[in-house]
Amino acid sequence: MLLLDEMLDLQLLTADQHRDIGAWVRQARTPERILQMPAHLWRVLENASLLMDFEPDGATRH
Repeated sequence: MLLLDEMLDLQLLTADQHRDIGAWVRQARTPERILQMPAHLWRVLENASLLMDFEPDGATRH
């Protein structure tokens, strides 16, 4: 959940997206269930993840 909080702090997620993704993850009891997250939430999470790894000089963080 810390990663979701960081995405929210960086304004890569809206408060509603943060809430919805967090709620899904909390109620999912297995990794398989997490993978069943609705497609629109996956897209938002994927985009935020990509943006978090972006560096303006073209390098990626590791």
